[in-house]
Amino acid sequence: MPGCRSRVVPVLLSATAACGADPSTTGDVTVQIQDSAGVRIVEYVGVPEVEPSFAIAEEPVYRHGANPGDYIFRFINVGRLFPDGGAVVAGRENSEVVVLSPDGTTHEVLARQGEGPGEVIYPYSMFVLGQDSVLVPDRRQSRFTVFVGDSVARIASLPRAAHLGVAGIGSSGELMMMNRYPAVFRTVGEEEWLAGHMSLFDTETGALDTVASYDNWPGNPPGLPSNPIRPIGGVTVATGRFIYTRSDRPEITWRLPDGTVTQIVRWRPEPTELTEELLEPVEAYDRMIGRMNYQVSDARLEEIVQEGMSWYRAMIGRPLPLFGSPFADADGNVWLPSYRLAYPEEGSPYTVISPDGEWLGQVEAPPRFRILDVAGGLVLGVVRDEMDVENVVMYGLIGG
Repeated sequence: MPGCRSRVVPVLLSATAACGADPSTTGDVTVQIQDSAGVRIVEYVGVPEVEPSFAIAEEPVYRHGANPGDYIFRFINVGRLFPDGGAVVAGRENSEVVVLSPDGTTHEVLARQGEGPGEVIYPYSMFVLGQDSVLVPDRRQSRFTVFVGDSVARIASLPRAAHLGVAGIGSSGELMMMNRYPAVFRTVGEEEWLAGHMSLFDTETGALDTVASYDNWPGNPPGLPSNPIRPIGGVTVATGRFIYTRSDRPEITWRLPDGTVTQIVRWRPEPTELTEELLEPVEAYDRMIGRMNYQVSDARLEEIVQEGMSWYRAMIGRPLPLFGSPFADADGNVWLPSYRLAYPEEGSPYTVISPDGEWLGQVEAPPRFRILDVAGGLVLGVVRDEMDVENVVMYGLIGG
């Protein structure tokens, strides 16, 4: 078509293929790359079977939380790596920001829970600006704090729209915002989606500029219970670009800060349907959470659990989302966790796609491990033990 260039590229996925083996036995992948009106489109036939050139090391660098004197984390929701290998971590239950040394042996509470200067209530994300420098948004207080070392360097307001969250930082220092959930919940048809918005926030002037909209939250038919396995639309930021995914579509879209689409990657997976077997860990998880939160008899607890499970069982046979909530590493690679019904963040294996759309393969993570950040050849994450106690764990990333 006019203004469109395309090429079909066979990608050989092993040394034996490069040496002339029968392509049908090597997992050859065909990818079509085209440039249409300035948008790079990368389309894979099927799902590439690429052996990744890197892997998470078998033994951790350290484990913090299981030793005497360690900080006791509860419901860790965010963590980032400093250039020297140190880490900054926060949990929903503690509502404190904690810095760990590069070897994980010591910790320092950077921000305690509260409403005063240098205190936080709900730190849902963090962004490392440099060594010992981190920006911490706080949704409950509609502000962010910049810490340098152990001191507060800046406090500034965020938009008071509670549904907006900081997804990343632009090259000019503007905050790149997205919807954490819809601005207004309403009942719509099952095929309809509530919109989210990508926005830029100027921290100096307070100006908020919406640059693009996207499908954020699926509808729900009137009079029916909410779909417990619903897909969602999500936004993250990688190397200064918005990255959008909708978890029922095998597609990733890259946008510039002004909203311009620059790249789309597509692939063709086989759908996975919900089965009774897949619900077994969900039922066990709901029973555990119920014991923690409800002071009721075992019989009543079982009624509550089965009532919740009936929503899931009504969805048996329907397709599951294709992946969990994506994140980007320091090099701009996009990591797609496998979809999980229980403990959804523990998404091993993770599919990794490069900034230019190259399929880098699937990376296996240790059991019960949830990745928080990947940078500088290190993988920061959370491991649950047999009692569901969380520890911060650091692994090396070996290979390419």
